[in-house]
Amino acid sequence: MSKYNILIVEDEPAMLSGLKDNLEFEGYQVDTAVEGDSGLDKILNNHYHLVLLDVMLPNLSGFDILKKVRQEGIKTPIILLTAKGEEMDKVLGLEFGADDYITKPFGLRELLARIKAVLRRTTVSNSEKTDAHITSIGNLKVNFSNYEAFINEEQVKLSFKEFEILNYLWNKRNHIVSRDDILNDIWGDDYQPTSRTIDNFILKLRSKIENDPNRAKIILTVHGVGYKLIH
Repeated sequence: MSKYNILIVEDEPAMLSGLKDNLEFEGYQVDTAVEGDSGLDKILNNHYHLVLLDVMLPNLSGFDILKKVRQEGIKTPIILLTAKGEEMDKVLGLEFGADDYITKPFGLRELLARIKAVLRRTTVSNSEKTDAHITSIGNLKVNFSNYEAFINEEQVKLSFKEFEILNYLWNKRNHIVSRDDILNDIWGDDYQPTSRTIDNFILKLRSKIENDPNRAKIILTVHGVGYKLIH
């Protein structure tokens, strides 16, 4: 099975089905979304190696999704798919942070070549990475640079926000971090979840890191304040 996980955000059923079948035939792991808001939600809360993003979507356009994703600091490679051929659309897409742009109708070989080229550009440095890039936190081994996590050599799924919160706690390890600090520095002013949301993320992280999540020894609760990652 391929190590590459690709999300397709496309509202045309025939196009979506065809892309999914062909990419799976090539060995990729494929996830799908048919609307802009669901596509954005998946990108924000999951780790993909690449996203194929249609520009014309219900609810949110591909451009809107692209801008939001880049504003959130997510660097996942994105190839825009569109029926439009205007030069301005291509320029806008690239300015908003797209890694490539392909106009419908396109040939399968061309798309596959572009996917491979983008993946090669964005992952070439990974082959040169050493264990120095792997951070051990309890039961979890994390590579924060490419958003991968493992337990006993088995890859485990962490959402983008889980990676961000864990990285934040790691960078401030052995120091108390308040819930407000996490809210402000991870989410910013655009969207403010509740403190309960932070607590739920911490519970998820503990389930992967701690031997006994109910008796945490690594991510400690500092009552009335926040959390402290011990290392």
